[in-house]
Amino acid sequence: MLSKAQSKYIRSLSLQKFRKENNAFIAEGDKIVREWLVSASNIQMIVAVEEWTAQNLALISKHTDASVHIVSEEILQSVSTLNTANKVLLVVHMPKQDTPLPTDEWCLVLDDIQDPGNVGTIIRIADWFGINHVVASPASADFYNPKVIQAAMGGHLRVHLHHAQLLDFLSDFKAPILAAALNGDNIYQFKNTGSAALLIGNESKGLSPELLNMATKKLTIPRQGGAESLNAAVSTGIICALLKPC
Repeated sequence: MLSKAQSKYIRSLSLQKFRKENNAFIAEGDKIVREWLVSASNIQMIVAVEEWTAQNLALISKHTDASVHIVSEEILQSVSTLNTANKVLLVVHMPKQDTPLPTDEWCLVLDDIQDPGNVGTIIRIADWFGINHVVASPASADFYNPKVIQAAMGGHLRVHLHHAQLLDFLSDFKAPILAAALNGDNIYQFKNTGSAALLIGNESKGLSPELLNMATKKLTIPRQGGAESLNAAVSTGIICALLKPC
């Protein structure tokens, strides 16, 4: 069971303020939770319905420091951030952010990407293409927002995530800097053979002029239909598929 204080604590982690205060975040759903339980992550709480708990005792037993709470579907729903709770929820301690910023390897750089779904999907894209770093501006969505966790589908466990002042970061970056821009060169006529930083701009404003000025190359996915623009995460996936060396 969960006490009222524990329920209140879990619900508070839907807000960035309390995630920072408690150095913890929520991961939900069978597939995502299994990934975290298989990893060496520091799990604080496991909250699950009885059926799921019984089926996953081997995984649960690996995390001896975690408190295990068997609850009804109604109680799980009351602390879930999902519209429909999915069997299990974890409270996870945030990992230490001690990995240095990249200086000359492939990375995705997010300029004020504010939609959590976009940020999570971009982390998942980085994971798919073997890109080890995502660097985001301070105004971008929090990496541990529950919606980011859901969209990343376990990418947090394999991709190094950084918040940084992007102008300072790019000033020290030694590989080419590629910018996704509406007025750039045709991406199908450009071949990148090495490492690069790929800049992705804000959903409505695009990249800031200061960042655009730092770009080695501005690239566009040519439009053939009537859509005004492409979703930030969709653009990221297309560009990575075309430019990231295998």
